[in-house]
Amino acid sequence: MTERISPPRDGVPNGRRDGFWDALDQVQRDALRQVARRRHYPAKKPLCYQGEESDHIVIIEEGWAKVTSSTEDGHDVVLAVRGPGDLVCESAVLGSRQRSATVTALNPIRALVVPAARFTGFLDAHATVWRLVSGTFVRRLDDADQRLQAHVSAKGDQRLAQLLAGLAELSARHAPPEPDGSIEIAPPLSQEELGSCMDASRETVARALNSLRALGLVRTGWRRIIVEDLPGLREYAQGRPES
Repeated sequence: MTERISPPRDGVPNGRRDGFWDALDQVQRDALRQVARRRHYPAKKPLCYQGEESDHIVIIEEGWAKVTSSTEDGHDVVLAVRGPGDLVCESAVLGSRQRSATVTALNPIRALVVPAARFTGFLDAHATVWRLVSGTFVRRLDDADQRLQAHVSAKGDQRLAQLLAGLAELSARHAPPEPDGSIEIAPPLSQEELGSCMDASRETVARALNSLRALGLVRTGWRRIIVEDLPGLREYAQGRPES
């Protein structure tokens, strides 16, 4: 039996529903499966490596991954988080260049792997998907711009609030909020990884979490963060805490 990725769920203010797989129709999905092979990646296994030659793209069916880039001094920076339905390892393939980032499984991943030539052939046969891929590039550039703007203009607590709000909306695409409206962050990110995402130290993240907990915006456990009040968290991120 052919497996399919569950569609995104509604119910989150400003929630984004832009996963690559979710935007394909059934004919396009079937055609892509025909040129793909299914692969499982254990936690901490790279899906692709920074600097390698391009030879495949990956569509995540289940699980979460982080996108990292290594600096000249060997420090890894977390650039983004990808989850079910997302297309990864694609920019280098389509640009015919070495990969600019490493994509690593945060937990066990089930994925479709498509060789580069077969993926470009699929795109040539389904012209509307080229526009979808282009739109994905544009959104990711916008995300990078927003991250830079937050780094320049917001303090640590606000940057973490913005990051957690975005991760909560991403998480709610794949699992509904609890009856009380709380949302558990699905990607299993450590405090160090959260700090890398927001260009801050682990200590800054710990202090910011304490502040957000005290305000009743989040609660935490071992490698767990639950957003209690998403609208309030967004207001705080924008420097306008709810009264």
